[in-house]
Amino acid sequence: MGPLRFYQFENLVHPNLVHAIFTRQGGVSPEPWRSLNVGGNVGDERARVRENLCRACAVVERDPHSIYDVWQVHSARVVRADAPRRGGELIQADVLITDDPSVTLFMRFADCVPIFFHDPKRRAIGIVHAGWLGTVRAAPVAAVRAMVEAFGTHPEDLRVGIGPAIGPDHYPVGLEVVEKVRETFGSSAGDHLQTHDGEVYLNLWSANRYLLEQEGVKSIEVAEQCTACHLEEWYSHRGEGRVTGRFGALIALDA
Repeated sequence: MGPLRFYQFENLVHPNLVHAIFTRQGGVSPEPWRSLNVGGNVGDERARVRENLCRACAVVERDPHSIYDVWQVHSARVVRADAPRRGGELIQADVLITDDPSVTLFMRFADCVPIFFHDPKRRAIGIVHAGWLGTVRAAPVAAVRAMVEAFGTHPEDLRVGIGPAIGPDHYPVGLEVVEKVRETFGSSAGDHLQTHDGEVYLNLWSANRYLLEQEGVKSIEVAEQCTACHLEEWYSHRGEGRVTGRFGALIALDA
């Protein structure tokens, strides 16, 4: 099913940091999850999902037992991971932070925005899952503020990467979403909402970048890869319009 492929951000390349956004290529899952599906609740067999996860970890030399993951629920709830997750029920959250090199922060995506955080001065990291709801709930803001409180991070020291997600040309939204965006962004809402042929489209990339800039983050790299446009690379709930998989993203400190 093709070689395993992953991407990294230029501004996050650092000798003491491991990070990767894995494409859907290089796994063992058949259609409709072809092929590196790491989502455990989309109908794929558990053994295949586990094998895919192990392959992803192996290529970046991280132990799968070092993973801390959560049940992603489109919130702005923050969890500080002070040790790998050792079984048990998943905590509901969409923001993970740590300063422990033994922990690999891991999340799953299929249109929502992966956002990576690295504080090279305080040696701390974070990752966020932000769909429209996580965006209007300001999940990336919660991440910055949690890192400030937990690790003494200065926002201007942070290096942030905004990963592949549903692009503005493929993300029409309804009135409820438009109203929530206007509530969160106020006079700047129009910078992230565009109207074409009577439909309103949301730009998750620019919206999340704006939230981060308002918190004082200076170094932000945006992948600008639309998951719906590139189905050979990414899973897309909207783009595929059916059962699909989830691609993985991880970040860890290298001791």
